[in-house]
Amino acid sequence: MAFEVDSRTLLNKLAFGPSEAELHGIAKMGAEGWLAQQLNPPAEDDCAARIASTHIRLKYVSKTPEAEVDEERSLAVLAQPIEQHWKVVEKALAGQERTFFRTAVACATTIRAVHSRWQLREVLVDFWHNHFNVNAVGDNLIAVALPTYDTDVIRRHALGNFREMLEAVAKSAAMQIYLNNRSSRGGAANENYARELFELHTLGRPAYLNALYNRWRDVPGALDRRPQGYIDQDVYEAARAFTGWSIEDGAGIGAGRRLPTTGKFIYVENWHDNYQKRVLAAEFDPYQSPLADGRRVLDLVADHPATARYVCEKLCRRLVSDTPDAAVVAAAVKAWTEQRRKPDQIARTVEAIVHSDAFRRSSGTKVKRPLELYASFARSAGIDATPTPGLLGELDASGQRLFGWGPPTGHPDENDYWLSSAMMRRRWSLLLGLSDDAWKAGAPQAALVAEKVTADQAASAAYRQMLGTDAPTKVTMAIVEGMGLKPGMAFESRKDAMPLARRMLAYCAMTPAFQTR
Repeated sequence: MAFEVDSRTLLNKLAFGPSEAELHGIAKMGAEGWLAQQLNPPAEDDCAARIASTHIRLKYVSKTPEAEVDEERSLAVLAQPIEQHWKVVEKALAGQERTFFRTAVACATTIRAVHSRWQLREVLVDFWHNHFNVNAVGDNLIAVALPTYDTDVIRRHALGNFREMLEAVAKSAAMQIYLNNRSSRGGAANENYARELFELHTLGRPAYLNALYNRWRDVPGALDRRPQGYIDQDVYEAARAFTGWSIEDGAGIGAGRRLPTTGKFIYVENWHDNYQKRVLAAEFDPYQSPLADGRRVLDLVADHPATARYVCEKLCRRLVSDTPDAAVVAAAVKAWTEQRRKPDQIARTVEAIVHSDAFRRSSGTKVKRPLELYASFARSAGIDATPTPGLLGELDASGQRLFGWGPPTGHPDENDYWLSSAMMRRRWSLLLGLSDDAWKAGAPQAALVAEKVTADQAASAAYRQMLGTDAPTKVTMAIVEGMGLKPGMAFESRKDAMPLARRMLAYCAMTPAFQTR
């Protein structure tokens, strides 16, 4: 079904902001053609070469001088398998060797957000990282597991099938460590992962009915094997189903034997609780085949109607507005449910959202989070992005510490959180720093602004470059006067025309029209 939507709305919602190349692409192939391509990206990473050629300084001291490190390390290490990364855990190396991996993934994320052709995939990767949040700052073992989690779990499944993604997440070293399932044993099941599986990953908090019912058979629909929600009994039983799901982390497994130390997933049979279970009113017979109990739990939660509602509402909240109307959520739920066995279930659901009237009307409804603000500024300003620790530090200070949000909820996705006075000051500091290339992360291209004859003409040119339209007169005047200039004042002949022009780009990016998407 064809649809009409403004190209800038499309790129602000389904990409990290417009770029000249993307605008030309949509003008050439139309919104429908662009969307069709974005929904079916190649498996290859089009930024792989750029990422591999990027280096980040790694420096630390040691008690033995020969073990000290001070080097520019290539991000090409991200392409290595997890067993290669896990060697820094085996060896008695400085903690910086572990935390480097989180920095490296964050840098690669900023590169892709600015430069990847497959922008919709990048937007959804950001969404799913938030949905399946892990804290790589709080635990440096998670940092070591993060490259594989990013590449083989989140990126691989971002537009694919949700049930397949659920299992990949459940088996990942990052999630196993973050929610403690690697230590879960029969007779002492750890409930952390099972609870967040229900509450955050699938059915959602609205489907938690324990305040109303404390026996499984009392939950409406349970006797027909269609319970409307879940209670603590379901969490306890699901935790038992995931006992024995672990990672190769060198732990002892009895009789003097130990697991290898590769970080890869492993199922340890003698750690599994093999007795009968009951989850969401479904009976589990005892002594099932390896992994069968956990996989059946994943089947049950993935197929539950509450999961379709909860996840689709989150997708609509990300792509449309904080309060998406019932019609767009219903359209998403319908597509999600009908396509739940298809390999591109998520892509088809996103397509249904984008074709809705609510999406077409949604321009300017969402506040850009710091990563979005950075990437959209870089794309509009033509910055050849080169991530640096200084840039990452500024993003952290702006409220979005990539892969370092503590609670399993992930960063908030409501406008109010990002609009406090403190947050706004940090956002402006981020933009001004980018305009001045304060972190050596790439300078804005402002030649077309710097060559304008007068200051007000330059401000108008800056606004058009950043927002693709003519600036309201009051905005132009506010920028000119805010920079200590005057309308009609000579501009191109000034020695400082270029730095002033770059600052004008930042001031344009501070306007509400640019701060929202």
